[in-house]
Amino acid sequence: MPWKKRINDALSKTTGYQLERATPRPTARAAGGRRRRKLRRADRLVRAPVFVMCTLRSGSTLLRVLLNSHSEIHAPHELHLRYISVNLDKKWSERSMKEMGLDEEGLRYLLWDRLLERELTASRRSIIVDKTPNNVFIPEKLRECWPDSRFIFLLRHPAAIAQSRKDWFKGKGHYDEEQNHDLIRRYCEALEEARQRYDGITIRYEDLTEDPAAVTREICEFLGIDWEPSMLEYGEFDHGRYKSGLGDWSDNIKSGEVKKAKPPPPETPEPLRPIAMKWGYLTEDAPAARVS
Repeated sequence: MPWKKRINDALSKTTGYQLERATPRPTARAAGGRRRRKLRRADRLVRAPVFVMCTLRSGSTLLRVLLNSHSEIHAPHELHLRYISVNLDKKWSERSMKEMGLDEEGLRYLLWDRLLERELTASRRSIIVDKTPNNVFIPEKLRECWPDSRFIFLLRHPAAIAQSRKDWFKGKGHYDEEQNHDLIRRYCEALEEARQRYDGITIRYEDLTEDPAAVTREICEFLGIDWEPSMLEYGEFDHGRYKSGLGDWSDNIKSGEVKKAKPPPPETPEPLRPIAMKWGYLTEDAPAARVS
């Protein structure tokens, strides 16, 4: 009503109060129909984190330590943000947070950002990179949390990924070939979906091991920083512990040297053929491997 508006305007100028709360503007929608969260200045301490979107056993630890050897990049061990959440256990906390424009997801994002900011500040560098493989299942959440986040898509021959994981299982208990292929397929398909939906840079593990200087130069250009030769000497730097659950811990990565990728198996398992063809690793007439 006009009279309420006039009184509100007058009260606001003199006391800072209003008779009625202003009607909130509709929240803008992000790509895919998701509502874009309205961020306050202090909501994000890290503006443009970098995420390596990859599968299991794809060479992401090698990429991490190469990047972490740059003076401006901090690439810690896998952070597993997907499994870090916040609970509001009582209705009072829900009401309190709602008054501040927050819900469980909003609080979760604040926690994610604070964790990255803590790591980045301690490193005294300017760019943080997380290479956790299961991030391929939450790219929309990463972009919702950090609208300016950047993605590096790391590909590897799917058959080589499956073989690497099979080799990893030796001496560690029961191995199921069908389950292994299905798991790798799901990771690869999620990675490809993110690659098609979001902008970023695509690199291949095989190219990284063949010419690490060229590939890391390309990444540095994407990140807007100068390339440093020290990146190729990752063994000269401390990258934290190599430990199960935090990345690769094999003798290969501990050697401190970039070793060329092993050739893929001569036959590609049937469940992995479509994604292998899509990534250009396979032609339709290439032989398929049977599940043993």
